[in-house]
Amino acid sequence: MIDFKKIPLKVGYYLAGFADGEGSFMIIFRPRKDYRLKWKVSLAFNVSNRDRVILALFKRYLQCGTLRQREDGVWYYEVNNIRAIGENVIPFFKKFRFLSAKKKRDFQLFVRAYKIFDRGEHLTQQGIEKLLSIREKMNDGGKRKYGNREIEDGIRRGSSEAIRQAPREQVPRKGDEPSVRG
Repeated sequence: MIDFKKIPLKVGYYLAGFADGEGSFMIIFRPRKDYRLKWKVSLAFNVSNRDRVILALFKRYLQCGTLRQREDGVWYYEVNNIRAIGENVIPFFKKFRFLSAKKKRDFQLFVRAYKIFDRGEHLTQQGIEKLLSIREKMNDGGKRKYGNREIEDGIRRGSSEAIRQAPREQVPRKGDEPSVRG
């Protein structure tokens, strides 16, 4: 948990202002064949900039996340650990609020998405459908690698495949072989 007494107000508000312009709150979907519903869903907050110093301040004061440099020289700060999002990112931006209506909206939607994760609903078809609905309203639609239709189709196929699959035959383990009586 963040100790807000250790964050100078001017730094907290500066970072909030910077994130207001350059930050993103995201709901990310990735296809996964080994998942029951065929999609892994995660939350992330990120900020990118050519100035590493500013992004290092995010890492220092939010006390979480990773800082990397892309091939094009741009630095990238990201938090995608669900616990750090709930304990650090969300409380930070509740304390140091955004000014723009767009970022306020995206943040509130992100908090709603976090609550779905916190309740474990993101592992259900209904939870994923809720997250897709929230994602649609975030970041002005944004550019997305996978559209809602593709994800919804994958979920339906994944859940119906799980229902259609016959139970696997139990293979006896060593020591479990049936005894032969004569």
